[in-house]
Amino acid sequence: MTGSEHSAIETYECDVLVAGSGCSGMSAAITARHRGLDVLIVEKEPRFGGTTARSGGWLWIPGTSLAKAYGIAETPEQARTYLRHEAGNNYDAARVDAFLSAGPEAVDFFTTKTALRFDMPLVFPDYHAEAPGGAQGGRSMVTRPFDGRELGDLIKTLGMPLPELTVFGMMLGSGKEIIHFMRVTKSLTSAVYVAKRLSRHLMDVLRYGRGMTLTNGNALAGRLAKSAQDLKIPMWLSAPVRELTVENGAVTGAIVSREGREVRVRARQGVVLACGGFPHDVERRKKMFPHAPTGSEHFSPGPTGNTGDGLRLAERAGGHIEDRLPNAAAWVPVSLTTRKDGSKGVMPHFIDRAKPGVIAVMRDGRRFANEGNSYHDFVQAMVKAAKPGEEIAAYLVCDHKTLRKYGLGCVPPFPMPLGHHLDTGYLMRGDTLEALAAKAGIDAAAFIDTVRQFNATAPQGHDAAFGKGSKAYNRYQGDAMHGPNPCVAPIENGPFYAIKMVVGDLGTYAGIVTDESARALDAEGRVIPGLYAAGNDMASIMGGNYPGAGITLGPALTFGYIAGRHLADSAAKRDAA
Repeated sequence: MTGSEHSAIETYECDVLVAGSGCSGMSAAITARHRGLDVLIVEKEPRFGGTTARSGGWLWIPGTSLAKAYGIAETPEQARTYLRHEAGNNYDAARVDAFLSAGPEAVDFFTTKTALRFDMPLVFPDYHAEAPGGAQGGRSMVTRPFDGRELGDLIKTLGMPLPELTVFGMMLGSGKEIIHFMRVTKSLTSAVYVAKRLSRHLMDVLRYGRGMTLTNGNALAGRLAKSAQDLKIPMWLSAPVRELTVENGAVTGAIVSREGREVRVRARQGVVLACGGFPHDVERRKKMFPHAPTGSEHFSPGPTGNTGDGLRLAERAGGHIEDRLPNAAAWVPVSLTTRKDGSKGVMPHFIDRAKPGVIAVMRDGRRFANEGNSYHDFVQAMVKAAKPGEEIAAYLVCDHKTLRKYGLGCVPPFPMPLGHHLDTGYLMRGDTLEALAAKAGIDAAAFIDTVRQFNATAPQGHDAAFGKGSKAYNRYQGDAMHGPNPCVAPIENGPFYAIKMVVGDLGTYAGIVTDESARALDAEGRVIPGLYAAGNDMASIMGGNYPGAGITLGPALTFGYIAGRHLADSAAKRDAA
């Protein structure tokens, strides 16, 4: 677009333009506004919150005051050692140092100056807690539940949680709440708790059209929105950024579509790209996801609007995209389900794989990994085990007792019915292992032999093949009430069940190359003035690995804070000059 065309359209002026309304974008906007800058948030979708609103709401940030309050004190060097081990050759010392320094500062800022609040369990181990620098707890925190009514009319445009992770549309908090729901038929206390929770949710739906007890990522998006609202930060919805404006090599704003017209937004200090990465950009998936040679062999539960807009905008302004990471995204095994209204859903498998009595096999009928390992590690093993030219898929298997006790994927535990999932073929059932293998297309002889071998030592809590339950993270996601191993039990009495899993993601890692101040860099490593990136638009500092719960949202909040702080400091220096 030429200069004359720019001057002919409506103009809006601010100090900072933030593209995206998830955790990183909101963090940057709130930080910059709190420090006196005039900020505008624009969101492509008609609802705000992005991937954050669908997430678990966990953040991984070492060394916070929350951890210290529990008596968990660690030096930055311990976490640095862990991240160096995790990232390997892709370790970025400058950005890791910035994260470890600013992360605790960001948490203190948000928990004392805004509506954001967190809870930290005493023990939530890193995914590789046994590795150098790994920890048994004190790094992962979850957003505290939030009353959606505090948002007023803004609640109507908050992104909805992933339906597959709700009960009757109700979001469940982590930890104790999930335990109550799993023990509803075994404990009077849990039954009373669940009855009250369901009643309150039903009343909210009748009155407001949705549940008002926000938990997990919905609580994080809601609390950030409340903070932005308190600071009177305007937010335009259904307002995608069409292009960045560049003058003399510096990014000075953007052309934004709003209500059927183009608006030129002049951003005096800069633009922050926080558009959610590229999980639904088929062309970039084709280039960066080895398991998706056509780009279509991948299924993301993230918002469909996350199509790589931020990366394309940065590239056109001279930005460079990191494409050398060993994993271009945070992998998660997912299953594809048909909802009761006929629409399709993508169910991420987080904790069911670790439960006792559950194993996973490939089409050849053989196990290939420790099912209790992190979802990112599990998918890498799944891809490696697939035969050349074969669809990359695994089958999660259990018997009737295990299914009704813990559920599996979208299938809830007793007393909820199974019929819908059996009718759609999402849940496959066979009276015998051989019958189940035939229904799922699994090699029957090898499958029966695999179960026989697993059952030989399972009663003693031992997994001779892959050591399921041998790691801290395995045990955390298992059943603490089951012994001698919280992750291992035999698969004994039919009917038997299976769910097919394929490859998905929780967010992309490959992204815009930035420095430790979240400023975008070109291919030669030079700063592009006025352009910042955060969240999944920014190349991950994790080096393509997944060290613990919340390693996307933790850096998202932190680097959003870093970007907002740097913008404000730069503005102050310019004013002083």
